Amino acid sequence: MTTTIPPKIDFIDLKTQQKRIRENVDRRIAKVLDHGSYILGPEVKELEETLARYVGMKHCVSCGNGTDALLMALMAYDVKPGEAIFTPPFTFVATAEVVSLTGATPVFVDIDERTYNIDPAGLEKAIETFLEKKTGLRVRGIIPVDLFGQPADYDAIVTIAKRYGLFVLEDAAQGFGGMYKGGKTCSFGDIAATSFFPAKPLGCYGDGGAIFTNNDTVDEKLRSIRVHGQGVDKYDNVRIGINGRLDTMQAAVLLAKMEIFDEELKLREKVAKRYSEMLKGSVVTPYVNPDCISCWAQYSVLTDNRDAVMSKLKANNVPTAIYYPKPLHLQDAYKDLGYKRGDFPVSERIAAKVFSIPMHPYLDEATQDYIVGAIKASI
Repeated sequence: MTTTIPPKIDFIDLKTQQKRIRENVDRRIAKVLDHGSYILGPEVKELEETLARYVGMKHCVSCGNGTDALLMALMAYDVKPGEAIFTPPFTFVATAEVVSLTGATPVFVDIDERTYNIDPAGLEKAIETFLEKKTGLRVRGIIPVDLFGQPADYDAIVTIAKRYGLFVLEDAAQGFGGMYKGGKTCSFGDIAATSFFPAKPLGCYGDGGAIFTNNDTVDEKLRSIRVHGQGVDKYDNVRIGINGRLDTMQAAVLLAKMEIFDEELKLREKVAKRYSEMLKGSVVTPYVNPDCISCWAQYSVLTDNRDAVMSKLKANNVPTAIYYPKPLHLQDAYKDLGYKRGDFPVSERIAAKVFSIPMHPYLDEATQDYIVGAIKASI
């Protein structure tokens, strides 16, 4: 193991990636500057076609960020007050936030102990329990989350959704590039959303997102919603929409990154496999369902003495992060829903133990050896 403390360890290394693609990025951005179509320019259309083809879906609608992607998807399905959407509490707030923004009510469902994704058995039980309560709310949809890069169990989730007449919105904000039973993320359920925040496996140099669907009518609605609900033009407003456009510069960056994306996914898998082999027995390493391939948006581990371990790692120049320290049902923003501590024990337990360590395609073995050594010495 390497014992010399490195001068700096990147949690996510975008600089090395940029060196690889800089010439391509510069060329593509120069092209945008030359044609001057900065909003919904030709690169946006090219990107949407590239992403749809990559995922295996008929339509891709790009947008301003991952939150807009989720919100636009719900708006396309006309989600409104008086309706309930089921989703896990162990995720970034945007997953539930967009439900609230439509006026609908998020109903939380605990996660699977191993994958940290929504538990299908718990989902069906939650739907049944909710229906028995006769709240007056209409059960409408499910938003599973591909947490940390691993797809949720979509066969089970879609089966449940069909049984109760619900739509499924795949939240693949962390999952783009992952696979489930041979299919790529963003191709499951009725509609899917992802994020291109810079730290994502596929990220732009600003904010960006996309929605995927095979439904022609939904595609048309999304393109209208994206530009203030426009009809024949932007001054003909046929529905309520948002300003949700992806700018052309970001599309140019993403097109350059797509050219090396599959190679980077393989490098992420190599880093993750090595971590898991070396950290076995020291911390609880990520479990990946045999039916899944993770895109490793994060490499997250569990330990009982998290704060002490993270403090020691910081002293040894190893950056860490916690995703997510407080489940959504315990957030002040959702206190009106009436949840309390203990309602979702798995989410609460994982939230108290989880932390993430450096993960990116360019993490060399010497640095990885040092990180692992520092973790083992901190336990």
